[in-house]
Amino acid sequence: MIDAGVYRPRMADSQLAGLLAEFPAVMITGARAAGKTTTAAQQVAEIARLDVPGVAATYRADPDVALRRAGRPLLIDEWQEVPEVLAAVKRAVDRDATPGQFVLTGSVRAELFRETWAGTGRVVRMTMYPVVERELSARIPVGRPSFIDRLTGSGIDDLTVSADPPAIDAYIAKALRGGFPEVAYRHPTEWARSVWLKSYLDDLVTRDAALVDSAKDPAKLRRYVQVLALHNAGLPADTSLYRAADVNAKTAAGYDQLLKNLYVLDVVPAWASDRLRRLVKQGKRYLVDSGLAAIAADLRPSDILDDPDLLGRYFDAFAVAQLRAEIALSHPHPVLHHLRLEAGRHEVDLVVEVSAGRVVAFEFKASAAPGSDDARHLFWLREELGGEFLAGAVMHSGPGLYQLGERVYAVPLCALWE
Repeated sequence: MIDAGVYRPRMADSQLAGLLAEFPAVMITGARAAGKTTTAAQQVAEIARLDVPGVAATYRADPDVALRRAGRPLLIDEWQEVPEVLAAVKRAVDRDATPGQFVLTGSVRAELFRETWAGTGRVVRMTMYPVVERELSARIPVGRPSFIDRLTGSGIDDLTVSADPPAIDAYIAKALRGGFPEVAYRHPTEWARSVWLKSYLDDLVTRDAALVDSAKDPAKLRRYVQVLALHNAGLPADTSLYRAADVNAKTAAGYDQLLKNLYVLDVVPAWASDRLRRLVKQGKRYLVDSGLAAIAADLRPSDILDDPDLLGRYFDAFAVAQLRAEIALSHPHPVLHHLRLEAGRHEVDLVVEVSAGRVVAFEFKASAAPGSDDARHLFWLREELGGEFLAGAVMHSGPGLYQLGERVYAVPLCALWE
C-alpha cells in the first residue's frame, strides 16, 4: 500500500474500497482539486502518473505492455495525457475481470467531447465532492447508519448536538471557507484562501471556456458564473439569469453543461409526482462549493449576514453540500429534488427520494429557533403524501433538537456531522 503519511480519511474511502471489491476498474470523478488522486493513492499498490513525461512516453508507446508490467491495484493518474490507456484498460479487463485492478483519476476535460467512450461497461464511476464538516471533524461513520437512515428510523432519538454548536456567523464562515482540501485542511488566512479560490476561478473560466464552441469568451463565462453565484440555491427565472449575464439561452445551456461536466455546478431537478399538480419544473442551481461561489460573487461574510435572502440561500447551499456527500454513499442511492408549486404557494428546499416515491424532505432556515410556521410546507407535503412521507426536518442554525409535529423535526445543521 502507498504510505498514507498525513492523509485525512474521506467519506469516499469506504465507497472506493467497496467498488474495488466488486469491479475491475473504477474511475473517480469530481471537481478539480477535490482530493481524488490523494484518496485513490491510499488503496493501490502502484501509481502511474501520466503527467510525468517519461511515464507518459512508456504508456504511449505500448499501453497494453505497460499495464501488464504494472502492479495491482494500479492508479492511473491524469489518464487524459495518454487517452489510449482507456482502450488498453478495456482490453485488460476483457481478458481478466478480477476485481480491484485499476483506479483512474484525472481531468474530465478530455472526455467531454470524445465521440466514443472506451470505458463503457468496463469502468464504473464514483463521484467525490469537496471536503465536508464530518471529514474535517474526523467523525466519519464506520458501519453506522446514515443521517437520513437515522432520521427515518428513529426520528431525533439517534441524533446528537454538541454542547457548543456553531452560531450563524460560524456557519457562514465555514460556508465561505469552502471544501477544497487545499484551503479546508490547511486553514490559511482569509487573504490566502481568497487568492487560492480566485486562482481556481481564473483557471476555470480561461482554460475551460474554449471547450464550448459557442462560448469562446472567458469574460462572459466569468460573468455567468458570477450571476449563478449571486443566485446560488435560488430559483430565478432562466430568462432573468440570461439577461443578468448578457448571454442567450443557447450559450447559457452550453455553460450549464460545461460547469456540470466539470462538477462545479449541480442542477437539482424539480420533483414530479402524480399526487401533486402545478409543480414548477425548473431545476435549482447550486455551485457545488460555496466558498468558490462567494469568491465568484465577491461576497464577504458581512455581505451575507446583512442580507436575509443571501443568508438563507448560502445556508441552504452549505447544508446541501453536507448532505450531498453523505447521500453519495447511501444504498440504494437517493435522488435529490426540490419542490415548488406555481406562484410559490408551497416550496420545499430539498426532497430526497429514497425509493419509489418515498421521500425525506428538508427546509433550511438560518434562524436559531424555528417553530411550526417554519415547517408548514413540510406539514403540507406530509398530508399530501401520507405514508410516502417518511420524515421532514427544518435544519436550522440554533442549538435546539426537538419535534415540531408527526414525523417533522427541528434539527440543528451541525447534527449532520455530530
